[in-house]
Amino acid sequence: MTVIDEVVAANQVYARTHELRKLTPRPERKLAVLTCMDTRLSIRTLGLQTADAHVIRNAGGIVTEDALRSLIVSHHLLGTEEIMVINHNDCGLMQASEDELRARIQSRTGTSADSPELFHVFQNVEENVRLQLQKLRAHPWIPKQIAVRGFAYDVTSGLLSEVKQKGL
Repeated sequence: MTVIDEVVAANQVYARTHELRKLTPRPERKLAVLTCMDTRLSIRTLGLQTADAHVIRNAGGIVTEDALRSLIVSHHLLGTEEIMVINHNDCGLMQASEDELRARIQSRTGTSADSPELFHVFQNVEENVRLQLQKLRAHPWIPKQIAVRGFAYDVTSGLLSEVKQKGL
């Protein structure tokens, strides 16, 4: 049995009670979180429960076109009023340059590809968080009154540290 088969079987058991059916798509705490897909980050590490927040995850917690689309929908259609961006130490995207990562994947697959254009690798967690915050704050569809804050998560201690704008 594959892991996917196990997940499908577990879903069959879950569906018998389906306690989440009464939830709406609107997050109860009016929060959207953009974070990395790293398995060491979860709503539990943030003290959140199911339905508290929209959680958008991708490699690196990057404000990509799709993450931005999701955050705009989260605010304008589903009522979120705060956005959290979380990056973390020991991220896989910190292990190589764009060129090295592309070369590694091309070597493994034996082929090149035009997409994704960038993997958005970075070397400094705090600087990367600042860059993501800048992208969000600069977008005309993210209202200035929306709280947009960034954090670095330490995968060893489990603690969040707020990343402040330089000069503040």
